[in-house]
Amino acid sequence: MEEPTARWVPGFVLLSAIWGSSFVLIKVAVDAGVAPVWVALWRCLFGALALWAVWLASGAARPSIPRDPRTWGHAAVVAALHNAVPFTLFAYGETHISSVLAGVWNATTPLATLLFVLFLLPSEHPTPRRLAGLLAGFAGVLVVLGVWRGVEGGVLAGSLACLAATTCYGAGFTYTRRFFSGRSESASALIILQLTFATLELLLVAPLLGGAPGWPGLLPAACLVLLGAVGTGMAFLLNMRVIRAAGSTIASTVTYVTPLWSTILGALLLSEPLGWNTVAGGALVIAGVLFARSGTRRGEVAAVR
Repeated sequence: MEEPTARWVPGFVLLSAIWGSSFVLIKVAVDAGVAPVWVALWRCLFGALALWAVWLASGAARPSIPRDPRTWGHAAVVAALHNAVPFTLFAYGETHISSVLAGVWNATTPLATLLFVLFLLPSEHPTPRRLAGLLAGFAGVLVVLGVWRGVEGGVLAGSLACLAATTCYGAGFTYTRRFFSGRSESASALIILQLTFATLELLLVAPLLGGAPGWPGLLPAACLVLLGAVGTGMAFLLNMRVIRAAGSTIASTVTYVTPLWSTILGALLLSEPLGWNTVAGGALVIAGVLFARSGTRRGEVAAVR
């Protein structure tokens, strides 16, 4: 049974603000010269450390960490699809585009998720309403890009990287639903395992793709710590609380609110430009998601970060 609105709204708003601000934190880091793969690594590492700290502080109430090799294998796949690859892609994208635009692209996550759910889960079938919503969302993408006036190479590359990241989120959610989320282990233990594997995966490739890490300066370093510990680690725990208090359907709508925060913070803190087509296209993307979801069963497509 869902709790009264007053119980979950503060957590919902806080979560949307945390995830919305993550795009500004990424932008500060990449503008300071931190390689995208290292941004992703620090994000996962500090997120995992924060969750392990909470786990250790839980004492006797701490959940058991899974030891089943099959669970570890699924966790490794989910870590790649939900964290290692998309985090790197978003950071790369922001080397070419603003944090405002990256935040708007993040709003396409439910569309990508729904697309994978419809075509890869046998129990789901495309309906005219869902397909119309997907087409409306795609039209919104074209509006955000401003295709009628041509797209610069850098903007296109950065935008495609962000869209590839949301595609990973969509694939990751579908895989999670089929093989990971329904397991008997505690959800918090699974998230700890997921972020730990994401950190290990990135440790293997970061030196090859991003060279040796360097000191970016105090502000970018602080942004990376916040991005990981708060924007990734603690945000996952907060998201679980919102889901338990309000249900997964309401919790998933946080994806629609985060672009508002990323837009406001990007414009105010980084003085990033905000074109009319970004606002209009973002609204069209969200409208497409809402239309496609209106015929979706409760909890079918949840937020993915």
